[in-house]
Amino acid sequence: MSRSWMTAIKNTVKNRGIFGRTLFCRACAWVFLCSVLLGTVKAQETQTTQPGMVPNGDIAQGNIGADDAVANTDQGEHPLEPALALAAKGLDSLRANITDYSCTVVKRERINGELQPHEYMFAKIRHKPFSVYLYFLAPDAVKAQEVIYCDGKNDGNMLAHAGSGVRAMVGTVSLKPQSMLAMQGNRYPITELGVENLAKRLVEVAKHDKQFGECEVNFFPKAKVNGRICTCVQVVHPVPRRNFRFHLARVYIDDEHLIPIRYEAYDWPKEQGGQPILMEEYTYMNVKVNNGFTDADFDPTNSAYKFNSGG
Repeated sequence: MSRSWMTAIKNTVKNRGIFGRTLFCRACAWVFLCSVLLGTVKAQETQTTQPGMVPNGDIAQGNIGADDAVANTDQGEHPLEPALALAAKGLDSLRANITDYSCTVVKRERINGELQPHEYMFAKIRHKPFSVYLYFLAPDAVKAQEVIYCDGKNDGNMLAHAGSGVRAMVGTVSLKPQSMLAMQGNRYPITELGVENLAKRLVEVAKHDKQFGECEVNFFPKAKVNGRICTCVQVVHPVPRRNFRFHLARVYIDDEHLIPIRYEAYDWPKEQGGQPILMEEYTYMNVKVNNGFTDADFDPTNSAYKFNSGG
């Protein structure tokens, strides 16, 4: 490699974190647990799960209100018990009935105090061995970027390449999922992406928070996310405590597949009477289960992908 190429790559790494903060590494990670004030939840999303299409239109609408709440708690029972039971049931059903799925993922996170723009990714996810393929749809800064992670392959690393520009000249790079470069601009690593990981996290958080009081839980049946009928579970911790990870959270569980397809989490307001502060939101749209994905779907040499087309 010539000195000019070496210099260009070093400058790219120094100034852009190899792919910059917008690298599709930022697509990693999810854990859904939601929140938002009572009212309509909106986010932007794509109408298709095919790579290369531009997102447009409104999606992820959770039309719920205070009058829709349903009490699901028996006398003397912790408010989180029904939510924990629902999450555990969904996790068992997912493991028994879903081997893989494709979807469009919409992600928005607050990083270093700054709320980032929505990112849109077409995804293929397989449960055993855990495998992920991502193709970035938008915004333009990340469009056409790809990432692959397959448990037990590539020395445990994720493979990634940029879609265009100087970053694409670097070609495919191999990164540890929890390395500083892979985590730049992300709240979670790619190993935590997907509805199974989200369901597991919901169970873990519910078990943790069950140890404490100061918890308000409401259920909203027949909520909708992109036309899908869901049960929305809303959890509120009124008072800031170190025990709690969020002030207000909502998770939308798809009634047909019993999987969480939208999660939002908000921090406590900065001042009394203020609005909750969005920390993270993730939506899984256009979910298609049991596609029969094989190793080829998570192989960087797949001719449908462009991992080997860089400079």
